[in-house]
Amino acid sequence: MKKQPRVSGSLQGRDLLSIDDLSARQIRAILDRAKDMKAHPTKYRKALPGKFMALIFEKPSLRTRTTFTVGISQLGGDALTLTPADINLGKRESVYDVAKNLERMVDGIMIRTFAQEICTSLASYATIPVINGLTDHEHPCQALADFFTVTEHRKNLKRLKLCYVGDGNNVTHSLMLMAGKLGATLYIGTPEGYRPASSVSARADALAQESGGKICWTADPAEAVRDADIVYTDTWTSMGQEEEAELRRRVFARYQVNRELFSLARPDALFMHCLPAHRNEEVTDEIIDSKNSVVFQQAENRLHVQKAIMFELLRD
Repeated sequence: MKKQPRVSGSLQGRDLLSIDDLSARQIRAILDRAKDMKAHPTKYRKALPGKFMALIFEKPSLRTRTTFTVGISQLGGDALTLTPADINLGKRESVYDVAKNLERMVDGIMIRTFAQEICTSLASYATIPVINGLTDHEHPCQALADFFTVTEHRKNLKRLKLCYVGDGNNVTHSLMLMAGKLGATLYIGTPEGYRPASSVSARADALAQESGGKICWTADPAEAVRDADIVYTDTWTSMGQEEEAELRRRVFARYQVNRELFSLARPDALFMHCLPAHRNEEVTDEIIDSKNSVVFQQAENRLHVQKAIMFELLRD
């Protein structure tokens, strides 16, 4: 059975590899479904009876593993976790062979890996839906959960100033595409040498022009944060960059979200972080533990959003 073409309005049988795989309407449908699932969890207890997910992890995980495993169970299905010790993807067994095996055994695949190309190759070979649980290039499930969290606190995305300060990484890429799709204003504050990928910036700018949004980059963290409604940061050193940790601590020091920087935002601004956090590096304890912080709500919302994603992709 072939997957439905990407132009189809339905998400049934589709992949979710990038935020750019979704239209604004489909994004809103996922967020609306997540809202309903969060409010009425028992309503969906048998939504995906007998459906089975294979969860492939080439990177460590707390939130992704827990939320996908618990999520499919709460929908009436089940999951199997596969680690490098089980597969050693691309070495012990080719991506093609893994895809062709799993499509005969399970109903969907979630993969948390390094290169985006591994994710896209797996999806191109498998006839079942593939979900990007994180790559070095994008983190679409996180961005969907982030915007869902924002909508729980603020009514109109188009009237908000969102800002992200730190490294222009995979989370940044997905946030930019989300903002572009939904017509939001997003300021990105990163050092010059750590800007988001130019291809993503160009795509997000084009989307923003269509939707009435705005994507701005600055090397000045104060400019990014000033009068912001949402202040978002992430770890300065992602998995696989450990040798750069000391250099990155020096480069990003003035991008730390501390009392001084956060005070430039609106008084009721929300603080967001996708976690795990390196406390007192990219954010101080007094900010991440403050009344403005919604980081643990963000983490919980991964569960509700990913349940919505699995429902939309796997339902009959």
